[in-house]
Amino acid sequence: MKIILPLLVLPLLFSGNGFAQDFAKETERFRDHYKEEFLISPNAPLKKSDLKYLEFFKADPVYRVTASFERTIDALPFEMPTYSGRKQTYVPYGILKFRIEGQEGQTLTVYRSPSLQTIPKYRDYLFLPFKDLTNGKTTYGGGRYIDLKTGDIEGNQLTLDFNKAYNPYCAYSDGYSCPIPPKDNHLKISIEAGEKNFGKRH
Repeated sequence: MKIILPLLVLPLLFSGNGFAQDFAKETERFRDHYKEEFLISPNAPLKKSDLKYLEFFKADPVYRVTASFERTIDALPFEMPTYSGRKQTYVPYGILKFRIEGQEGQTLTVYRSPSLQTIPKYRDYLFLPFKDLTNGKTTYGGGRYIDLKTGDIEGNQLTLDFNKAYNPYCAYSDGYSCPIPPKDNHLKISIEAGEKNFGKRH
């Protein structure tokens, strides 16, 4: 029996497909830019010949969520440990609360770097280090990062896209001071989005 869809349904199907294509293209553009940064950053651990070993999960809109944002008032600077043994100063900027893949009550803290605030280019830069249950399996054991900006927060909400999660430099080479995600930012779920383990040993 031939199934005839109502005319009102057809535009929804096509618009949904269009969204998926646009989302995939947006994610691909982000990853292309991410790879280019290795070639122009003077202290980058990778060369052009290494970029073929970068691996990512397939772009998945399920891992782009709307999070509520609550600003942390009167937060004090603290020293965040790094994998090199050094410490870097950060200030808790706010807390993100979100639901992902049916998992309620997920929270992550975003941080601000006082030193970066003195540089105009990075004045609105926010830092989100996190760990999840994929670490040490399909993703780097030391956790991953997401870059955000204060301008991303609108009406106490923020779009949190785990497809843009990336590895710290420590995933590729030794000798870097990569911040260790604080315990409050250890998710008890698997985030199968963003960058995977580096495909080349170091």
